[in-house]
Amino acid sequence: MKLGEVCLLTGDVCRLADFYRDLLYISETCTDPVHQTIIAAEPSLTVYNDGQPHCADRSPVALAFTVEDIEAAYQKLLSLNAPIVQPPAVQPWGAVNLVFLDPDGNQVYLRQFPH
Repeated sequence: MKLGEVCLLTGDVCRLADFYRDLLYISETCTDPVHQTIIAAEPSLTVYNDGQPHCADRSPVALAFTVEDIEAAYQKLLSLNAPIVQPPAVQPWGAVNLVFLDPDGNQVYLRQFPH
């Protein structure tokens, strides 16, 4: 078994999808207010409005993305005014992690592994 998709549930698909496209440097656009695919390759990343109210307290999600340059990613998040939970910090296992909240309050980790 392998992970096939991460789907973020939200009441505002366009806002959340635009945030992730901007964060991930994806230039494609879509205006579908119900479902958008951000990353099509498996595991895919999609944003979906299932018609239910969602907030971080009700349906918490944590995502982890591996990046090549954690400092550049951190600067990008600052430019997007994303709430930073933990700035870049070296972990005991050697990776550098940072944690932020997306516009719906989902906790997201960015990590850079040692080369």
